[in-house]
Amino acid sequence: MKNLTFLVLILLLSENSINANAKNHKHRKQGKAGPPTASKGRPLVYKNDDNGGDVLDANATPSVTISNTFSVRSYGAKGDGVADDTSAFEKAWADACKVQGSTVLIPSGFVFLVKPMAFSGPNCQSNIVFQLDGKIIAPTNFGAWGKGLLQWLDFSKLKGIAIKGQGVIDGRGSVWWNDKTTTYQTDQEDASDLQGEGEDKAGMPSTKPTALRFYGSTDVTVTGITIQNSPQTHLKFDDCVGVQVSGISISSPANSPNTDGIHLQNSQDVIIHTTNLACGDDCISIQTGCNGIYVHNVNCGPGHGISIGGLGKDGTKACVSNITVRDSTIKNTMNGVRIKTWQGGSGSVQGVMFSNIQVSEVENPILIDQYYCDGHRCANKTSNVAISSVSYQSIKGTYVTNPIRLACSESTPCSGITLSTIILHPSLNAKNDSPFCWEAFGEIQTATTPTVTCLRNGGPSHKQPSNSGGSC
Repeated sequence: MKNLTFLVLILLLSENSINANAKNHKHRKQGKAGPPTASKGRPLVYKNDDNGGDVLDANATPSVTISNTFSVRSYGAKGDGVADDTSAFEKAWADACKVQGSTVLIPSGFVFLVKPMAFSGPNCQSNIVFQLDGKIIAPTNFGAWGKGLLQWLDFSKLKGIAIKGQGVIDGRGSVWWNDKTTTYQTDQEDASDLQGEGEDKAGMPSTKPTALRFYGSTDVTVTGITIQNSPQTHLKFDDCVGVQVSGISISSPANSPNTDGIHLQNSQDVIIHTTNLACGDDCISIQTGCNGIYVHNVNCGPGHGISIGGLGKDGTKACVSNITVRDSTIKNTMNGVRIKTWQGGSGSVQGVMFSNIQVSEVENPILIDQYYCDGHRCANKTSNVAISSVSYQSIKGTYVTNPIRLACSESTPCSGITLSTIILHPSLNAKNDSPFCWEAFGEIQTATTPTVTCLRNGGPSHKQPSNSGGSC
């Protein structure tokens, strides 16, 4: 009997323990530990606002963990295209900067007005993603720019930085271009924004900023986004290593001054592909210090074409090597594939291939210009940046002014120029000029249209001055 009583007691105690555990489990909050915190150390908690967006709920206690995603809306960004959202972007970046592999979210459905801003390291963690799904617009009042700045959105000294998404960066550059604002508007929203700010376009600073720049960074990715109407260059990479650009769109009017699409300088190991570039200057500009640049499947036009240079301005030394541009189309541009250098410079351009380029209504499809002057009065000088080992393969289409122009320096002739499968026909209104060569040496590997007779075989026989070219 005593054993039976003891057994019943054990069963009752076990049942109570199970019920207690079940009760505690029912009321325990689920989720991962350690939610990310805002700059003041509080957990980030979201709630829905009247517009269906997500905003920070300052009074709530977090019940679920939020991933390492820092939405600018959670830091107070209104996204109405009128309010200044710069502070919210700064706070979101400051918190994301502390977390490896974090994401700064610019959500879709909103327009964020952001003043000039630096997203900078080197103390930031690596592999940060700037997820751009909404739209960022630049201010159009003088006060936001002061006496003028070189950049608008500037990412510097970062490792593994990526900007991706389907969003838009709009520089609203028409107020800088000395023309009627409405001439360049892409939609009614932009026009109304400008009218609301009441900006006097004549009062903008003379220094025009680049819309998006990366400086001193490694493993940089830009994909999917649209950059439009930059006051000057749209996308710039300076002193970067390991760059990938794909699936982006860059656009500004053909008559917008100096609005290069993608500008590269002092950068190595760069891949640009599957991209549409329409602007008022070079679609892609490759400057000194660039090595290992690979461009393919790019659509260029309108604009000034794809260019290496201008190099050697003001007697500087320029070094560019290992450049490939292939499988691309160039339409309604001033130039096709171009190399341009200033007299008086030094250094070299070598190891360049232009292959499988389709041109349409291009003024000068193939151009080397060692007398580049950019509209100024330039004195003749004896030195120049040396150009060698440049290959043109399968360049086809129509031209407006001159199919081939190779204007090389008398003191530093071009050498190692090869032409293969060049088929260029005059457009209906073309001048039908014949190919022009000056101090250009190389080889014609196949028959060309039009026939090229001006390229000289072999290499230059006379010794170049000691101050020409120069090792890189």
